[in-house]
Amino acid sequence: MNKLKEANLYRHELIPISGKLVERYNQCLKMLGFVETKLTSFSIDGLGWSPEIAEEKSEPHYLNNGEANPNAIIITPLQKGKPVYVPFHTFDRQMMQHVFHIHGSRINDITRDCAICVHFDQHIDAFYEPLDVLKYQDISITFKLINELDKVQKEQYQLIDSFKQGHNFIDEHLHQQLLDSAKTYGDLRHRNLELHELYYATDSFYTKAFGGVFVLRDFITPIIVFQDVKWHKEAIKDTSHDVLIYHISQPELSDKLRDHMIIEYDLEAVVKMPRYDRIKKFMFAQFLKDTQHPLKDILDDHVLFKGYLNKLSIEDRKKVMSVELYLDKMELSNQHKLADIVDMHLFEALQKPHSSLHVKHHDLIWKLLVNISTLDVLFLYWYDKEQFYKNYDAWDESLKDWVIATIRNNI
Repeated sequence: MNKLKEANLYRHELIPISGKLVERYNQCLKMLGFVETKLTSFSIDGLGWSPEIAEEKSEPHYLNNGEANPNAIIITPLQKGKPVYVPFHTFDRQMMQHVFHIHGSRINDITRDCAICVHFDQHIDAFYEPLDVLKYQDISITFKLINELDKVQKEQYQLIDSFKQGHNFIDEHLHQQLLDSAKTYGDLRHRNLELHELYYATDSFYTKAFGGVFVLRDFITPIIVFQDVKWHKEAIKDTSHDVLIYHISQPELSDKLRDHMIIEYDLEAVVKMPRYDRIKKFMFAQFLKDTQHPLKDILDDHVLFKGYLNKLSIEDRKKVMSVELYLDKMELSNQHKLADIVDMHLFEALQKPHSSLHVKHHDLIWKLLVNISTLDVLFLYWYDKEQFYKNYDAWDESLKDWVIATIRNNI
């Protein structure tokens, strides 16, 4: 990942944590029921998730109490607006934005000397069956302060009220209680420490529960798309829900998404766009073996590209150029069938969210599309960084250079 880090394309917005903040973070972990970290310094994202602690615990989602009970930790106002690098749901970042939007000023105050445990309650104790993900509706967001500072504040108010009663102002024991509380926690009278419960309404979303599930329920008929074969097989046994269930690899999925006006394609338009050129080149690179030139040079140089294209077998060459071959044939006769000419993997990569979709659904549908076909490396990076990083590890070093340059040129 060094090349990505040098290009600021790998978790470059993490917040460094050390000193007192580590102690507060550990108090949050303990309050949430987790084992404290032994690290003396680490970094966190907008959710309070740390890649170093995840590695230490060998658990990427160490802030979750099971798949149905996620949590977050806020120890600095710098988390506001930061990315959530390993979200469990596609709405995790939106929930954190909601938290900071409503409670931003209070968070600034509280995190001066305290930390906040955040619990996202879907009102589901645990998942038992794959279609339990349909139970996601309104999520309650509740907060707890380490050392229960908000309760200490109320105790200080009570001590002060007691101090003002009768002759209590001469009560030395009461004096000492006030002094001890002030020395330990400071004067909390003018602090804004109350974080009332918030609510977040879900619609369509993606969750990593059950190996990864897309829940599309704002359309003609709810559609559930599983990434895991085992859980897909389990889900289709359920006849009690009126939903359409697919595995992400099923060809019928794209057909249904088009029928429901969730995705669409326009080959004549897309071949004129940089996106098509990018996808075609990446697909082409998959066929190149033992080249005399670096892959980046081949993909960037028109002459080299044509030269290596002609070295491919006729079958592979037709796959790479299948869209253009199809469009050429359609100019002569409209009797040709797309499926007979266009490579399906390439075709799937050229689909896009339907133009009629509400903008709030675009990111989710793009995430679905880049998982149906991973040929668009730029959109894969934008919409599913975790999958991008997994794929990146397996690429040729020169191909990595081309991909990095492609992304950098589009930022």
